[in-house]
Amino acid sequence: MTRLPVEPGPDHPITIEAGTARVTARVGDTVIADTTSALTLREASYPPVHYIPLKDVDPSVLRESPTLTYCPYKGDASYYHLALDGQELTDAVWTYRTPYPAVTSIADHVAFYPDRVTVEEEPAAG
Repeated sequence: MTRLPVEPGPDHPITIEAGTARVTARVGDTVIADTTSALTLREASYPPVHYIPLKDVDPSVLRESPTLTYCPYKGDASYYHLALDGQELTDAVWTYRTPYPAVTSIADHVAFYPDRVTVEEEPAAG
């Protein structure tokens, strides 16, 4: 089956903004990612999602998952399990390794399921 990208548009907008605020991801009290280079993806009516550069995630907690899913707007998603403190959080992290052209900036970034990982953005100093 051939899958063709669907372009974001007025009926399904997608925007990506580069941030400068500090964004952290943690499981319990353990920080697993810390960056000032997160991207915020806003898609249609979904809540915004922070995409954190993979280089800013603790590699010791990532375990490749065989799970793959597909989004007609972004492409094929791959997953990671998180392994820490003797537990494994299945498919808690996703990434688009070769995203479609409309969202190419999220390549080399990961996002976290909010029911398993707490992602917080520090408020800007003011």
